[in-house]
Amino acid sequence: MTDIIQKQLGATLWKIADQLRGAMNADDFRDYMLSFLFLRYLSDNYEVAAAKELGKDYPKLQAEDKRTPLSVWYDENKSDTAVFEKQMRRKIHYVIKPEYLWSNIYELARTQSDDLLKTLQAGFKHVENDSFESTFQGLFSEINLDSEKLGKNYSLRNAKLCTIVTKIAEGLSEFSTKSDILGDAYEYLIGQFAAGSGKKAGEFYTPQQISTILSRIVTLDSQNPAAGKKKKLQKVLDFACGSGSLLLNVRKQLGSNSIGQIYGQEKNITTYNLARMNMLLHGLKDSEFQIHHGDSLLNDWDILNEMNPAKKLECDAVVANPPFSYRWEPKEAMGEDFRFKSYGLAPKSAADFAFLLHGFHFLSDEGTMAIILPHGVLFRGGAEAKIRTKLLEDGNIDTVIGLPANLFFSTGIPVCILVLKKCKKFDDVLFVNASECFEKGKRQNFLSEEQIDKIIDTYQYRKEDERYSQRVSMEVIKKHEYNLNISRYVSTAQPEEKIDINKVNKDLVEIEKAMNKAKKTHNNFLKELGLKELP
Repeated sequence: MTDIIQKQLGATLWKIADQLRGAMNADDFRDYMLSFLFLRYLSDNYEVAAAKELGKDYPKLQAEDKRTPLSVWYDENKSDTAVFEKQMRRKIHYVIKPEYLWSNIYELARTQSDDLLKTLQAGFKHVENDSFESTFQGLFSEINLDSEKLGKNYSLRNAKLCTIVTKIAEGLSEFSTKSDILGDAYEYLIGQFAAGSGKKAGEFYTPQQISTILSRIVTLDSQNPAAGKKKKLQKVLDFACGSGSLLLNVRKQLGSNSIGQIYGQEKNITTYNLARMNMLLHGLKDSEFQIHHGDSLLNDWDILNEMNPAKKLECDAVVANPPFSYRWEPKEAMGEDFRFKSYGLAPKSAADFAFLLHGFHFLSDEGTMAIILPHGVLFRGGAEAKIRTKLLEDGNIDTVIGLPANLFFSTGIPVCILVLKKCKKFDDVLFVNASECFEKGKRQNFLSEEQIDKIIDTYQYRKEDERYSQRVSMEVIKKHEYNLNISRYVSTAQPEEKIDINKVNKDLVEIEKAMNKAKKTHNNFLKELGLKELP
């Protein structure tokens, strides 16, 4: 039932977005829509917790009284508000002043108040700077409430916001305010906006089905996947986290209290803000995650750039969907960087292995890394061949999974998943060729639940299946000069049918007899009719 409700809510919100964005492009309107959904979640969660904290002192208002109960309580208990807010910070880790709660914002919108726009501006600043123990500076930086896309003057912009907020509030009113419902609706909207963004979607969105495969892989026991899921992951890292859906999927696989700390890094400022909202919207406390705005290749995050080995961040799971074949400009000094020193630098034309080595450096000895990359990393020569060879000789590449083409909004090329471990049990490499296993969609191909389960089952139990999966020894891989092109080891081509020459010859003799018999009968008819017979 929950899945149905989530889809209905997502569809309702998408319909509202489609109706209201007008001349505004989908990417711009996305930020407004998702920010209001985020504010609604924070507000509802806060008001429920406030009612529980205040108990019998929580004001009960008459139906015609459109004030928020908290605004009434604040007015009547001015001397007690500091103590109350301290308790709220301790219990749910944040505070929202009554005037900035969604219920008040909605009332301003419903009554077409001229104060809505400036109240929203002040409310966003309040959430960024004052609500949480950690500051969420710039969380709403991509939302320009003074933009002429909303209207040419303050009055028109305010009126437009009144309409948007009212429609969203009315659309949400029929649904539960639970975090998992709103969180998944948020994910649904991100996916819908990604579908409309084409190649730009690659900046922030990993399709849920791909995200699920990576998440299910890294949550299994790294040494013996057949033993099942780990009970807990202390630290999880996604160094190209986009909107954070991949990290949240890892959390979902194990349960909400099974991950000690989540680390994410994102270069794009808009997407970075989406990720921070997404974490909070899914019920994570601000102390349970760290999302950094920066460039992973430059390694500009202090906690990852710690030179003291004793303080090095080591993660039980590393997941990533970095930009494919990203062009970068590594300086000569980067050859001595602790991430690349033992392997060499990835070429300027494709930073795929630079991303891989970055994440791999922060993987613990008992951890699993799963990364999505273009197929070129499996067979390209030069510097990439050198890196690939060392990873193979060191026993770090565990599994190679080939996926179908056209699964992503951002590209139609087929991609692969590389599974890496620093200490692996098996001395071979598992190849899975799932390139032919997909369902065709209108715009993108997709994987069914059964197809996803087959990939995971094959990885977990290291199964071999003709034309689908094969365990390949290092001796064989070495003979192929460390080329990991999947089709070298697992071909999906159907074998040619064996031909029985004797049977074919016998059949031809029988056919010739039948032809001669038919010809003789036909000539008899021609003779009776006085016509020329066939030679």
